[in-house]
Amino acid sequence: MCGRYSIYESMDHYLKELAPEQLVINGYDLWPIERYNVAPTTRVEIIRPTETGLSVEKVRWGWAPFWAQGKRPAPINARVETVMTGKFFKELWPQGRALAPANGWFEWVKDPDDPKKKQPYFIRLKSQRPVFFAALAQVHAGLEPHEGDGFVIITAASDQGMVDIHDRRPLVLSPELAREWTDPSTAPSRAAEIARECCTPVDEFEWYTVGKAVGNVRNQGAELIEEVE
Repeated sequence: MCGRYSIYESMDHYLKELAPEQLVINGYDLWPIERYNVAPTTRVEIIRPTETGLSVEKVRWGWAPFWAQGKRPAPINARVETVMTGKFFKELWPQGRALAPANGWFEWVKDPDDPKKKQPYFIRLKSQRPVFFAALAQVHAGLEPHEGDGFVIITAASDQGMVDIHDRRPLVLSPELAREWTDPSTAPSRAAEIARECCTPVDEFEWYTVGKAVGNVRNQGAELIEEVE
């Protein structure tokens, strides 16, 4: 699963990669975001479509329908196999399609000799270009955050793991497919096809070990994504 990720460039950097010609109506400046350790329940920038263009908004990572709130922690991920057909995310599919831009994400692998110990890895594109996680979001209109707002990152099939081949990874879309994913004119059937069949191939990524400081959500420095032996 995807439980931590990094987004540290300016939003303009991601938007130029995603849709250089598309109108962005609000929500960002040119300052680097510098979030090297985005954790669940925190608010972070996502990109979503509106009737007049793309909108960038800070939204809480994690979402649950009103009838499930308070019963358990809000999920941060949604499995591609069930997200479009299950009851839980019915309010978000297909109208809640969004993107969570990032530079990469973290995965932890258990030590085979001591399962209590875990080694974190940072995963990114070999090209080091931005990645776009397919997401579903609920965002109410208004200047203040709504208590029901949130987003989840869709995870690819369990046979597409990386560092741990049994782990689930975020559904990463190319800029072209990310544009199609967020296009309101894209039919739900086509969006479902993108989610099920168009995840960026494993061989386009690289990963390496990083320090265990990333395990503490209070740590946010660039050293968290530096390779360690």
